[in-house]
Amino acid sequence: MKKKIVILGAGESGVGSAILALQKGYEVFVSDFGSISTKYETMLKDYHISYEQNQHSEDIILSADVIMKSPGISNSADIIKKIRNKGIKIVSEIEFAYPYCDGKIIGITGSNGKTTTTNLIYHIFKSASHNVGMAGNIGISFAYMIATDPKDYYILEISSFQLDDIDEFKCDIAILLNITPDHLDRYNYEMKNYVASKFKIAKNLTATDAFIYCADDEETMKYMDTHSSEILARKFAFSLQKEPEEGAYSKENKLFINILQTTFSMLSNELTIKGKHNQYNSLAAGLAARHEEIRDEVLREAFMTFKSIPHRLESVLTIQGVEYINDSKATNINSVWYALESMEKDVIWIAGGVDKGNDYEVLMSLVKKRVKALVCLGEDNLKLQSAFSGVIDVIISTDNMRDAVRSASQLAEKGDAVLLSPCCASFDLFQNYEDRGDQFKENVRLL
Repeated sequence: MKKKIVILGAGESGVGSAILALQKGYEVFVSDFGSISTKYETMLKDYHISYEQNQHSEDIILSADVIMKSPGISNSADIIKKIRNKGIKIVSEIEFAYPYCDGKIIGITGSNGKTTTTNLIYHIFKSASHNVGMAGNIGISFAYMIATDPKDYYILEISSFQLDDIDEFKCDIAILLNITPDHLDRYNYEMKNYVASKFKIAKNLTATDAFIYCADDEETMKYMDTHSSEILARKFAFSLQKEPEEGAYSKENKLFINILQTTFSMLSNELTIKGKHNQYNSLAAGLAARHEEIRDEVLREAFMTFKSIPHRLESVLTIQGVEYINDSKATNINSVWYALESMEKDVIWIAGGVDKGNDYEVLMSLVKKRVKALVCLGEDNLKLQSAFSGVIDVIISTDNMRDAVRSASQLAEKGDAVLLSPCCASFDLFQNYEDRGDQFKENVRLL
């Protein structure tokens, strides 16, 4: 008799899991409480997978042997409580897909830098001619890639939401970039819960695996001080402040990767991606590459040819001596801190959106040093205005991208940068951060 799996959520991870489950002989049903996009509805129809939208049929859902919960669904949702009360096993997409994976997994998590680091590692392994795929919280789902285009290496961007429902899933190389307050509404506003979720990436690691972490990150090191012995993998730290005996570091404008009795080095200014945060990302990526014995010359060339990802400190245009930079993916304090820290020009800063409990005090010293004007972009700009009143001389409030870009361009002088780095989620005015970034680029081009 076939095992029955119900997939909650018909987005990328849900539909990918449904296709893999069908391939592996499950009876599959997909349920989405909202409407399903045309793209994913077409895929479900093409594979003849049963589904529903705009509702959850509890009798069908609660008859499942296992539930795959998409990462966007909160554990506090009513249907999840009912599933748990009935004792039905709930798994994440990466947990469901893992037993069917024959390749090596390099998993990357962290509050900031995941997407850049994932893309960089993929670029390095692609440059080394490996059969490699990039999936997870970026691009296509892990499950869909296993079902349709299996690889020797899977480079996975993994969010805390995806890690919450794992049991047996493990990486061959697990990378934890940093931990700063984010999504705390999903963790009862308890930082320790969020930290524990991030460290699940190290769960199940064995002595032959690798755990790569940032020795400069306060929350990471606080956890490592008391739980390091629980992580069985070989541990490799990266740092810009110290020199780990085995790991990666920066010294005198050079990057060093010292791992498995070999040392790789190159000049920091040879990296195509700039800023302190990207030095961290590059050190983490370099450790993963050297762990898999990617040759020095391949690694060096990959570092020198990698292009920054869209919506992350993406230089759009320079108009009349003013550079316009799209950093729409910066949805929290730490991302914006790194963005401002990397600026070498005076900044007209466009920020705002759905505040996630931001404490703007962290940014004050950088804002005083770098920002000459703030253009608020949101339905409700009061918190931003209040936080920076008296710190920034010029503060303007807008509620659409056209006005925000035009206001910023009028305030900017030759030699300045207009930086969209919102510090907030996008859902008040935009579909997502990509939509926000695309609208920024479109309006810059219309100037």
